Amino acid sequence: MIEGVTMKVAVLGLGEAGSTYAAAFAAAGWEVSGYDPGETPTPAGVGRADSTADAVAGADLVLGLTTAAHAVAAADAARPVLRDDAVYVDLNASSPETKIRVAQALGASARVVDGAIIGSVLVLGARAKVLLSGAASGDAVRLLGAVDAGTEPIGGEVGDATRRKLLRSVFMKGLGALITEAVDAGAAAGEEAWVREQIADALSEGPAALDRLNKGTRLHALRRSNELRASIDLLAGLGVDAPVSAGAADRHLALARRAQDDTRALADAFAGIPTAAIGDGRDRLGFVSPHIRSVWPGARVAGRALTVLTRPGDNRALHRALGRALPGDVLVVNGGGDRSRALLGELIAERALNRGIRGMVVDGAVRDVDELRDLGFPVWAAGVSPAGPYKDGPGHVGVPIAVGGAVCATGDIVVADGDGVFVVPRLEAEQALRAAQAVVEDEARRRDAIRGERG
Repeated sequence: MIEGVTMKVAVLGLGEAGSTYAAAFAAAGWEVSGYDPGETPTPAGVGRADSTADAVAGADLVLGLTTAAHAVAAADAARPVLRDDAVYVDLNASSPETKIRVAQALGASARVVDGAIIGSVLVLGARAKVLLSGAASGDAVRLLGAVDAGTEPIGGEVGDATRRKLLRSVFMKGLGALITEAVDAGAAAGEEAWVREQIADALSEGPAALDRLNKGTRLHALRRSNELRASIDLLAGLGVDAPVSAGAADRHLALARRAQDDTRALADAFAGIPTAAIGDGRDRLGFVSPHIRSVWPGARVAGRALTVLTRPGDNRALHRALGRALPGDVLVVNGGGDRSRALLGELIAERALNRGIRGMVVDGAVRDVDELRDLGFPVWAAGVSPAGPYKDGPGHVGVPIAVGGAVCATGDIVVADGDGVFVVPRLEAEQALRAAQAVVEDEARRRDAIRGERG
């Protein structure tokens, strides 16, 4: 700050980090103008602007904290009013490519700095460590020094600071994911205290680091999964395989789904994708044997698996599963491949519809095919038999099973259509969805090209 001159900072985005920086600059005596289109609180001492342009006009420093999805749009809106000597620091958690697009949106003459926050703003406030890259990094260090920010200029170009942060995320986000998995395993085994002790002994900061990583990973699971995806893309560009990071990203997504109960929505995303495309995206691994076929034409289903293991020709466990099923489930039944006695028919299908069950995949026989078709209840089976089942047991519900040569666990995503049945492991569902969507898009392009050749 220059003696006798009031400096102005514009903070774009007044979420957790934006509000923290805005409040810190206000406390330091700066004029602070904040803009956020959402109904976020306005920190004390901060003037609420009506638009990005209103906030940026006349600012010496602009902090971009809008979220990555809106970073380029914010830069577009700021460009017409951004002073030639102002420093624009994009602090959003995004990819290097997004940071470069922000700089391009602001124009070649703009003094743009890539800021990558790698400390905890929630814990350290504006003093959290920030990596800075870009030609104007030195000026950003000086300006951010007004709030004692933990700046570290690394030189280089816009995008380099974020690139370094993503490299760090390969370890830090993976470590957080591993800790949550280990703590869950300890709790399930009744050994959580012992597992925690083992992890704490391995961490230089001991129990404090354990609790921070465990709680923070669960709280920010979805955002951290997206950051890890960016890290994985970076490693792919470097020619480095990232199976651990991919697993960690899926672990974060599983935590997010557990917290938000969005597994059903994830299954819905597979509904319009052919099983053939899903198989192509997963190296053809996960198909149920083709001897398990749809019992009526045109049936298709996508949903969460609830597994049933039963003695051949006996459906007692299937009845128990009907009572446990949730709306959106698909019952997947290992009936030993027996085709002599039907494990289900019209009445069970009626009960299943009442429970919101989407369909069934049965490695065994069924009956009442015409009625199943009239009900519109999708069923895939190894055969059809008019003979009814026994109801003696034994059987199990919710245990991992083999069905038609494929492994299926409760919570996996099951997709079935006229071509067959595919099982997607729950923790790999997001990856499988993206791969399948890419296959569908590629085939659409190739199909259009082939049809174009016919004139």
